[in-house]
Amino acid sequence: MALDFAVIGGRLKRARLDKKMTQETLAEQLEVSVAFLSRIERGLSHINLKRLSQICGILGITEGEILNGTASTSHQYLISEFNDILSNCPADKQRLIYKIAKTIIEDTNED
Repeated sequence: MALDFAVIGGRLKRARLDKKMTQETLAEQLEVSVAFLSRIERGLSHINLKRLSQICGILGITEGEILNGTASTSHQYLISEFNDILSNCPADKQRLIYKIAKTIIEDTNED
């Protein structure tokens, strides 16, 4: 699976904004230029794992949250991924996915 740096950058931006931190403040702490940080957030510059870990440490989040979209221990795990999938599906496929999920949940509740 290839990394989508635009998605990763968007998640980093969202995490930064959630911490009410400016690009300038984060760039300063990372000792990089604001322009470089902006390119990372827009997915125009690739980010290595060392830099990702550094950013996550500053923002107080895990690398998994950035790479996967949510923390696997969160009650919201995979919701964002399901939303992404569903938003890119036609309505008939959304209904099919809903029916399958509902059937699985009902079947699980009967056990």
